[in-house]
Amino acid sequence: MTLSHVGPGGEARMVDVSGKPVTERVARAEGSVRMSQAAFELVRTNAVAKGDVLGTARLAGIQAAKRTAELIPLCHPLPLEQVEVDLTLDAALPGIRVASMVRTSAKTGVEMEALTAAAVASLTIYDMVKSADRAISIESIRLSYKAGGRGGVYPKEAS
Repeated sequence: MTLSHVGPGGEARMVDVSGKPVTERVARAEGSVRMSQAAFELVRTNAVAKGDVLGTARLAGIQAAKRTAELIPLCHPLPLEQVEVDLTLDAALPGIRVASMVRTSAKTGVEMEALTAAAVASLTIYDMVKSADRAISIESIRLSYKAGGRGGVYPKEAS
């Protein structure tokens, strides 16, 4: 297997997508933010001093997806058609489950946008709650699904 972002001389390069067809692309990412029970209760009751944690993190994730190409050097700027960031309180962690979904019609995929949305939403939660719990951990940010383009569907569906 060869890496698409490595040139013949081993240098990093942006992939040429000019010859690829425009197709519908979708990607989902997920992760979690684990915190103390006391910090979780502050979020659950909307009593965090900085304000609405979930609303702010949702907007931060959406904004981050739109700016991914400015943050990841070899990422193509894409016209995003839909970005969703869902945040679910989970008392079993205790903490917040983060899920993002990004959709476009383009020549390249939106995996990086979905991952960036989940990561920045998680970082925003940390920033807003850190005064109540410095030991918050951001865990398991990963691509959970992608479809579209030459690579097809991930994870591969069982046959």
